[in-house]
Amino acid sequence: MKGRARRPRWRLPALVAASVAALGLIAATASITRPATSPELAIRGADISFTLQEEANNQTLGDNGQTAPLETILARHGANYARLRVWVDPPKGTSDLDSALTLARRAHAAGLQILLDLHYSDSWADRTAQQTPSAWQGQNPEQLRSTVETYTRDVLAAFARQATPVAIVQIGNETTHGMLWPTGQIYKQTGEDWAGYAELVKAGIRGAKEAGPGPGPLIMLHSDTGGDQGASTYYFDHVQQEEVSFDLIGLTYYPFWNGSLASLQQNLHVLADRYAKDILIAETAYPWTLSGGGGIQSVVTSLDALPDAAAYPPTPQGQAHYFEALNRILREVPNGHGTGYLIWEPGWLPGVPADARTGNSHSNLTLFDWWGHGLPALDAFRPTGAAGS
Repeated sequence: MKGRARRPRWRLPALVAASVAALGLIAATASITRPATSPELAIRGADISFTLQEEANNQTLGDNGQTAPLETILARHGANYARLRVWVDPPKGTSDLDSALTLARRAHAAGLQILLDLHYSDSWADRTAQQTPSAWQGQNPEQLRSTVETYTRDVLAAFARQATPVAIVQIGNETTHGMLWPTGQIYKQTGEDWAGYAELVKAGIRGAKEAGPGPGPLIMLHSDTGGDQGASTYYFDHVQQEEVSFDLIGLTYYPFWNGSLASLQQNLHVLADRYAKDILIAETAYPWTLSGGGGIQSVVTSLDALPDAAAYPPTPQGQAHYFEALNRILREVPNGHGTGYLIWEPGWLPGVPADARTGNSHSNLTLFDWWGHGLPALDAFRPTGAAGS
């Protein structure tokens, strides 16, 4: 996620969509019986990658009247994971490896495990852009695969050397349309190229397993299709057909882009039945206001953008109730496959831009008000997402 306009919904080719929908209906019907609720979520955390930039901007955060670092506040409320993004060669101090290593040491000291989000780009990588790093451009497919393998191995080894090993690694960020374009682009003018994308993913996985010591981190593939069952199964079906071996399904789910909680719930049940893998909501957030901070309009400015606004209004308490509902939905995924969620940049207050060209239009999605005071939704990191749990 980054500062950008509302994303369009992805449309499958008509015949493919019909067949996927039919298969999805069968799977959904198979899991229509309400499953027993898991006692608690295994993963409850946040992406905290902007933290050093926030602190350099003299932003402070407080909880119950006490100022503390972001990772400390989250851990006190029950968080057990920190997600850190890494760009290949960005401006210094903006999601570079050194910044991620610093945050990893702090997160580890606070008792948090590390999920590493490798973008394989010099800046934001998502469904709309997967730009190959400048230093890697011009490589042929074989060279690029070797570069991806070596880079992944070296980055994970750097975390291991400082005794902050990566527990989970994303091989790419929101790779629904591929990665490292044009080599790993899935949807090309000549048709769909799943093999080119899959070979790059496999190279990244090899690198992750080579970083050692030990068995290596869990491997997660990340799609931005949280509320879209057809698009989700289309992507993961093809990944399986290419014999990519991975451990976790990662989904992006923002209600204002990805639909209602009911659509997410249906997708989670289908994916759990279809693939028998644990599912992590790798990114999520919800507004506590419709206003924008720092004079910048927010990504959510209307109740119409929130499918469940009647139940979860954009207020501090409504935000807290959204996370409590999301927690419950994940604990109801069949066979305990709803493993948890990561809240995106809960401390990204006004003043730090997304990049050199884009401001912060997400400051109404934080878990702190614009003066750094903690909001009720900090309790989202408790095992059942509710106060006192």
